[in-house]
Amino acid sequence: MMLTEETKQAILKLQSLYPKKRSALIPALHLAQAEIGYLPQEIQDEVAALFDIDANEVHSVVTFYDMFFEKPVGKHVIHVCKNISCMLRGADGLLNRLCQKLEINPGETSSDGQFTIIASECLAACDRAPMMLVDDKVIGPVAESDLDKVLAEARQGPGHPCPLSKNEVLHG
Repeated sequence: MMLTEETKQAILKLQSLYPKKRSALIPALHLAQAEIGYLPQEIQDEVAALFDIDANEVHSVVTFYDMFFEKPVGKHVIHVCKNISCMLRGADGLLNRLCQKLEINPGETSSDGQFTIIASECLAACDRAPMMLVDDKVIGPVAESDLDKVLAEARQGPGHPCPLSKNEVLHG
């Protein structure tokens, strides 16, 4: 598995947009992940080579942020906030019920490949507690009784988006 030449060129162009090319690492990882849906070690190594940095630096970024995935994820990614504001307003029950409905645990993907659930530390929408990020849509406050509707609406959507496209980078 390797990045396409177009993705490599987009990553190199991204580097030229920053005073220090290392600053383009996160957007570059988004582009690499958009190509195959996740960032296995060989892709991380390839990105590291494009930046002339140690692969461990790339790996530390990939494993720090829950927007990057080292293994395949579902078409739809649901982040459930587990920080204090959401926890005090029922996020534990929400997460448990969602996992029951999909018959998975946090960090797993449903058997139909549609959903991956991630228990996220903070999604920065405390005023909407308890809240979730479904693909790129902030939803909250969410009640357990809302979950069927949330899942149905997600199924109708395009899936987990990449915040950046190669086309935007390469062609402006």
